[in-house]
This record gives sequence, C-alpha cells and structure tokens, in this order.
Amino acid sequence: MATNILSDKAIRAALKEAAETGKPKTVKDGDGLSLIARPEGAGWWRLRYWLQSRENRLSMGTYPDVSLADARTRRDAARKLIAAGIDPSKARKADKAQQAANAEAKALADAGLPGPDTFEYVARDWLTTVHEAKVSAGHADHTRIRLEQDVFPWLGRRPIADIEAPELLECLRRVEARGAIETAHRVKDACGQVFRFGIASGKCKRNPASDLREALRPVVSRHHAAIVDPVEAGKLLRDVMAYEGHPVTRAALKLSALLLLRPGELRHMEWGWIDLDGAVLTVPAEVMKRKKADKADGPPHVVPLAVQAVAILRDLHPLTGENGRRFVFPSLLTGERCMSENTVRGALRRMGYSNDDMTAHGFRAMARTMIAERLEVAPEVIEAQLAHAVGDSLGRAYNRTQFLDQRRDMMTRWADYLDRLRTGAEVVPIKAA
Repeated sequence: MATNILSDKAIRAALKEAAETGKPKTVKDGDGLSLIARPEGAGWWRLRYWLQSRENRLSMGTYPDVSLADARTRRDAARKLIAAGIDPSKARKADKAQQAANAEAKALADAGLPGPDTFEYVARDWLTTVHEAKVSAGHADHTRIRLEQDVFPWLGRRPIADIEAPELLECLRRVEARGAIETAHRVKDACGQVFRFGIASGKCKRNPASDLREALRPVVSRHHAAIVDPVEAGKLLRDVMAYEGHPVTRAALKLSALLLLRPGELRHMEWGWIDLDGAVLTVPAEVMKRKKADKADGPPHVVPLAVQAVAILRDLHPLTGENGRRFVFPSLLTGERCMSENTVRGALRRMGYSNDDMTAHGFRAMARTMIAERLEVAPEVIEAQLAHAVGDSLGRAYNRTQFLDQRRDMMTRWADYLDRLRTGAEVVPIKAA
C-alpha cells in the first residue's frame, strides 16, 4: 500500500471543496492515516488501525495546527506501538493520566501538602469519600483527629505502597506508651480501612494492618460504674432529692434515673420533643446512638413518661421552657447550647459519689439490672426502652416491634419502685446469718 501520498496542495484543495459543498471530504495519506476536511476550514487527522483483530481509530490532531509532517511522525510512532502489541489509544490515556498525576503532585508539593500516593493523601480521601458518608460527623471527626495526631506525623508523607507492618506497629506503640490502649486499637482499625481503600483505588497492593491482629495489648473492658443494690439506690435517690445545687441540674439527676436515656440524649432533650399531656417523649432518630443510615431513615425513639417524670418536667418548664427556649437542660453559662456532659457527673461528685461508685451512664445500668431482677420485666421490653439495636441486619429489617404498651407499664412500675426505694418503703430481704 502506497504511503505519504498527500501534499499540502491536495489538503488545501480538499478543504476548499468541503467549504464549497458544505460536506466533509476525506483524503488518505496511506498506512491508515487520513484527513477529514471540514466545511468550516479545519482538517481532522485520523489513524485507522487493527489490533487483536479489532478495528480502532485514533485522533492525531487538527490541520493546520498539526502539519502533514507532524501527522506522519505521530502515525509512525503509533505504528511502532501497534507492532509491539500496545494500543496507542490506551497508551495516550495512560500518558495523560500520568501527566495529570505529575502536575497534581507538583502542585501539592509546591503548597507543602502530601503527594497523591502518600498515606495521608489516601487517608484524607477515604475520610471524605467513605468514612464521612457512613458515620456521624462526630465519629468522623474523632477518626480524623486520631490520624492527624498519631499517624500523619510519622507515616503521612510516606508512599502508602511502601509502608510495612513494623512501621505501622511502631506508630501504634507510641499510642500504647501513653496508656491509650483502646485508642491504639481504634487507630489500627482506621489505618486498616485506609489501606483497604488504597488497594481498591490502586494506590497499594496489601493491608499491613491485618498483620498486627495480635500485636497490640488487649483492651481491658470497663463497665460504667453503677449502683444496683436497692439499699444503696435508695440512698442515692435521697441524696438527689437533697441536692442543693442548681434546680435544673437536680431535675437532670432525677430524670436520669427515670427515663433510661443515654446521657447525651438527656442533655440534648428539647421541649419540642415532649408531649406533657400525652405523657410521651419522642427523641428524633438523628439524636440516637445509631449508624448514620439509621439516623437518617430510622424511626424516632419513643419514651413513655410516668406521672413522676411529667411532674418534674412541668416544674422545670417555667425555668427553661418559656419564651420558645429550645433545650430542657440548657447550659448553665449560656442558654444557646445544651447542658455540659460534665454537669451530671460533677453533681454526683459533689454528692460524694466517685467515678468508681456511680456515673451518669450508670443510671441506665442501674435500671437495666434492677428492672430485670426486681420487677421481672421481659428482657426484650427493657432492651427496647434502652434503644439497643437488634444484633443482626436481618433482625433489624424485620423486627419492628416496639413493645410500647409494655414499656409504658414498665416505666410506671419503675418510677413507683424508685419512689418506694427513696422513701424506704421497699422491704429488702436480709439473709439470715
């Protein structure tokens, strides 16, 4: 087949003919190279080639920006790749991608930021792309802070593909050395997710965090301190009634025992969630301790209010609920935010209860234990009121039972039982010597 049969004169003639007729005209130079003369006065170079028995076409630029000589040079370079079994179209895309990556790396380096193949770059990409979409904003923020404090200073600028298990373990040992064993495990888990994301995005080939499964000191589980003895619980309730601190704090202590809410749910309680006449508190799903998807699509948590709880809230309303105020327990410094997480804890300390005796979260454990043991309520009813998730995804999908009638009866019985403990009317059997 003849090659190099075109001339600039022939190209100009083809362009003139296309302009006069208003139709494109194709002229060939041989060996697959052709020029499509367009009516608007430009020519488009195209290379037609076969690879693995498939016909392909490749753009070679536009005439006159790409001259006839330049087009032939590009054709010959593409032919060499084809002869070596390389698709010139894919090679061009790879080259453009590499150029873009090099430009991005240079821009990041000029700005003093980690490059696109570093651990920090991949980790931040994972945080925004995956992690923030799956968990709450607070959870994602905690993960980011852990990585920034405990990993990025040592491994952040390292190529993620070059990091080995001993390097990561050395990082985690620093966290262990300050006594933060649980944090070390959380950092390892976060790094493992970063490496898995790096594998999926082609930045690395393996996850060294998986090699550290038995390398860290085990976490020793500690439960929240809670009073579960009826006599001690009665004394606690009397101490709450005698508390001489702020009345809003005293109301928070009383309702901590009555409502079975998590401390954060109690602190964030809003007057708009409460129907005093209907004796019900409805906590929005987004406030509950749930996965992000369940916060967005899950049902609210309904808390039946015993008459004692309604009475406390009615007494509290003139203090914090007038004039459209939002929070049932506003900050004692500013009403714009809810009560501090340390308020109930601090009140317990002032009453003489150390962190090993009773905590704000311990009121839930107290209720869980004593309702089961003393009131003999079915465990599934108690768990529903505690808003504990069903253990498996299939169970969560099909178990929509809320036991509302049973929970309403349970909350009334629990409030009455606490009254008996507080007044000493509940007789506690004493074992004979």
